[in-house]
This record gives sequence, structure tokens and C-alpha cells, in this order.
Amino acid sequence: MNKLYIGNVSEQASALDLESIFEQWKIPFSAPFLVKSGYAFVDCPDEKVAMRAIDTLSGKVELHGKFLEVEHSVPKRQRSCKLQIRNIPPHMQWEVLDGLLVQYGTVESCEQGRMCSSADCHLSSNPYIKRLVNLSSSIFLRSFPSSVNTDTETAVVNVRYSAKDQAREALDKLNGFLMENYALKVSYIPDETAAADAPAVGGRRGFNPRGPPRQGSPNLGARPKLQSDVPLRMLVPTQFVGAIIGKEGATIRNITKQTHSKIDIHRKENAGAAEKPITVHSTPEGCSSACQNIMEIMQKEAIDTKITEEIPLKILAHNNFVGRLIGKEGRNLKKIEQDTDTKITISPLQDLTLYNPERTITVKGTLEACGKAEEEIMKKIRESYENDVAAMHLQSNLIPGLNLNALGIFPGAASGGMSPSVVSGPPAGAQAGYQSFGAQVESETVHLFIPALAVGAIIGKQGQHIKQLSRFAGASIKIAPADGIDTKQRMVIITGPPEAQFKAQGRIFGKLKEENFFGPKEEVKLEAHIKVPSFAAGRVIGKGGKTVNELQNLTSAEVVVPRDQTPDENDQVVVKITGHFYASQLAQRKIQEIISQVRRQQQPKASATGPPVARRK
Repeated sequence: MNKLYIGNVSEQASALDLESIFEQWKIPFSAPFLVKSGYAFVDCPDEKVAMRAIDTLSGKVELHGKFLEVEHSVPKRQRSCKLQIRNIPPHMQWEVLDGLLVQYGTVESCEQGRMCSSADCHLSSNPYIKRLVNLSSSIFLRSFPSSVNTDTETAVVNVRYSAKDQAREALDKLNGFLMENYALKVSYIPDETAAADAPAVGGRRGFNPRGPPRQGSPNLGARPKLQSDVPLRMLVPTQFVGAIIGKEGATIRNITKQTHSKIDIHRKENAGAAEKPITVHSTPEGCSSACQNIMEIMQKEAIDTKITEEIPLKILAHNNFVGRLIGKEGRNLKKIEQDTDTKITISPLQDLTLYNPERTITVKGTLEACGKAEEEIMKKIRESYENDVAAMHLQSNLIPGLNLNALGIFPGAASGGMSPSVVSGPPAGAQAGYQSFGAQVESETVHLFIPALAVGAIIGKQGQHIKQLSRFAGASIKIAPADGIDTKQRMVIITGPPEAQFKAQGRIFGKLKEENFFGPKEEVKLEAHIKVPSFAAGRVIGKGGKTVNELQNLTSAEVVVPRDQTPDENDQVVVKITGHFYASQLAQRKIQEIISQVRRQQQPKASATGPPVARRK
């Protein structure tokens, strides 16, 4: 990666001009500049010098009225799925970066990157990004620290997408993207083996030598095609990987053909690890069939090599779905064990790291029993994923323009494979409807009740955490005084527009999980109070409680409008909402939608009939 590409070069620029710039900034080069029309190439002595040239010159140095763009020169055939992202803010919110990454496809892995030598940067002091780990999705903040503190000026991360078109789109969209006043710098990590592959046909595929697709290209602006099924992620002993692949890949090709699946064996990752992950992309039936074949191969290999211990089935699942897999008091997991005659254990929450949001589900039993258990486990995971994607769709429609991925609150690609980028924006009609009433819902106040013991964690040392949270969300966040000495809950008062509410509440839910105020098998469920005009309370309840019941069925939250309330001085009453983050947010938005409808209906009547009369059930 010592060869550099210099783009946005003026037609008047010569090799001497470029040489003088490099000499001015004391950047050595090992060969003459090759200047073409609008761009140039140059060789650097080593990778460190190349990195320094990129960081020093790209977008910062002007030549004949144009700012130079400097990046690693990567031939088309060597452009891989791997990207290097540099100039990452040292105290950035990591989940926000992860949220950005998954907008462009499935992030399969992330590893520590080498830092710019001129800044003397490194990540070795950061325990969360020391080792290469597999990523199946965006990181959900509730399980991990909300920020990364380093002693370095900026950070570097190497990311691998599951497809080249995803990596290309990420490079086009993220290069120069401003994050906390730092412009991200993104470049390809070349695939050195690509030269042995078949050359590109024809040489013209609607893309210029560098840059985005030409106008008229069928791929212009298109998102990567989403898979319709959640992949199966397995963990297998490294010693069996060779047998699973087979001689010259014959065995794995045969499994792929028989099960109509795409199987990725991540054998080059985590060098020296005792186990390797395998990702199976197919229909649920195809995944189960491939799993059965892989288990059979491992058992046969164990017998042939005289391994006596049992070879269990290990499934990797995103932590966000494990709580629902376990079920209340472990009922779901116990039922699967009973129905399939297996013993199932799940790795502890403490094993999770910033870049490893997956839990290991270990299934012990006969080959047939493990196969049945896999079907039931993955069925539950797929249901959870589909419910979350549906929730994200609803959220994006109710808060127009809200980019849920960028907020870093929802998990991105479930347990591999699917990117929820389909929810990046609402229909035009939804936005228009929202904006027409935007002035009246510009700011909302929500009272969120948290464990009293968690107040210190939310406030942080000298109030730093709550200040940071307030800035991030764009909301006013205050902790109300305790009602008494023995109070078990404290009220957090959050004031801000819908998107600010979403961000602030999401971070609070995440912080409580991160700080272990809820058990490893518990979902964080909090009570939230919102005030509604007394004349709208009846509409929230509905005739015979129909509306509130439908609301509870839709959102999975408990919604209560206490009867016999006395409206406050602003003629408002309280609606209580209890549930996990998704459920609570959906319920809040639907209730605000009802209030909006009632107010619109009341507006033409108000001038003719005077103030609206409270309608109570």
C-alpha cells in the first residue's frame, strides 16, 4: 500500500508542482510522479510515509485552485470488501460509527487499524479494539460503553463488508463525512489475491476509473440487495475446518449445492483461535440442512481422529435477541429443551466486548436433537429480528427523516446478513402530514422512571455523563428530587422534540443495561409518563378500551390511562407507558399521533363553540 493516487489535479499541474508540494511538507517519494489528465500516481518509500501523505495532504493542500485528494492506489481488480477508516475522533460514540457503517451493508469484521505515524497514534491502550472479531450487525449501545476514551489524537479501524458493492458505497458516502468536526478518511485495503481471479469483463461497467457510477448506470443510487432471511451463525472447532472445506473445497461446495446456500468460513480471522465462525446464508430450511451436514462432518471427523468428547452445536446470536429467546423466567428456552431433548446453555453477558455483540448458544444432544433445537432457536431469533425491523419501520414513519441507524440505538443487521437500511426515511406523505402539525409537537416532555441507585451512573462524575447525553440528544435532561429517603425510583425529566426523545431515552435504557442495574437475562423495562390534554384522553382509551388495547397489542407496551384523574393546571392528564425501549417508543409516538389528530379536529370547532369539553370514560 505504498503507491498513492492523487485526484482532483488541475490540468495546469505538472510533475514539478507535485514534487514541490511533497518537498514542502517533507514527504519523501521513491519514484517520479506519473501525471495523467486530472490525476497522478506516486510511489512512497513505505506504508508509514504513504499514510502521512494522505493525512497531511488530502483535502487540505490546494494546487491551482483545487484541493488535492490523496489515497492509496488500489487497482480495480484488487478493490476488496475491506476498507480502512481513519481520522476517527478519539472520544467519539462508537455506536454512532457502527450505526453509520451498517447503513451500507453487512459488516462482517472489524479490527484495530494502524495509526498515522505523524500523530504517533495507536489503539493498543484500548481493550475494546485490540483483537479482530466478527461483526454480524451494528453494536447496540445498551450492552457496551457509550464512548471510547483514548490518549491518541485520532483512531483507525479496518472494516470488512460482505460484498464489494457495499464497501464501494460505504467508501463513496463516508469519505469526508464529518463526525464531531473530524472528516473521516476512507480508502480500500487491497486484495492481494485478486490478481489471480478472472479479469473484469469488457472493462466498462458503468463506473469511471475512480468515483461514483456515471449518470444512467443501472446501479446509480441503488442500495445493496437485502437478503430475505437471517443467516445462521455457527462456531466450530478450528481442527474441523479442514474437513468441512474438504480437498480443494469439494466438501463445502457439495454442501452449498445441496442446500442452495452460501457458506462463509471465516478461517483467516482470529488467527490461533480454538474456534472459527461459519455464516450460512439461505432460507431457514437451507440453513438447517447445511447445519446438519456440518454437524455430521464434525462427528465423523471426531470419530476418525479418536476424539472422545461430545461435539456440541454452537450458534452465535446477537445479544439483543437472547432475552426473548430465553423468555420470561427461562420459559422459552426450557420449552425448546423439553421439545428437542437437548441441554442448552448461553454464554454469560460478561463475555461480550465492544466489537463482539454475540452470545454463544451451546446445544448438547444427539445429532437429530441438535438439528431440531437449531430450527427452534433460529425461528425465535428470526421472529425477534422481524419484530425489531417492523418497529424500526414504524418509528421512521412516525418521526420523519429520522435515521435510526445513525443514532446507534437499534441493532443493525441482526445476527448477520440483513441491513435495516430500508428504514432510512418515511414516505413523502408521512413527512408532509407531520410537518403540517410540527409547530404543536415541536417539543415534548417525558417523565422516565429509573432505579434510584442508577442516578449516579446517569449523572456521571461531576455531571459529565448527563451533560454529554444532553448535547448528543439535543434535549433538556434533569433528575427530579427524590420523593423520600426510601424511594426506589427517581424521575428523569426529558424535554425535546421526538428525535431528541428517541436518542435520550435510548441512551438511558442502554446505560442501565451496561451498568448491570438489570440482570443478564432481563430486558430493561421502564415506566414513562406523558401528559395528554384531558379532552384527548378518551380518544387514547377508545370506546370500551378498544384503542388502548390495540395500542398494547401493536407495541407490546403496557399503556394505562388512570381513571378519575383530576386534570392539572394545563388541563392535562397522565398516560403511563411501561415496556422495553422499542415498545415504549412506539407507544409514545402513537399516542402523540392520536393527540395530533384530536387537536386538528378541535381547531375548526374551537372558534365556534369555545374551549373543548373534556371527554372522559
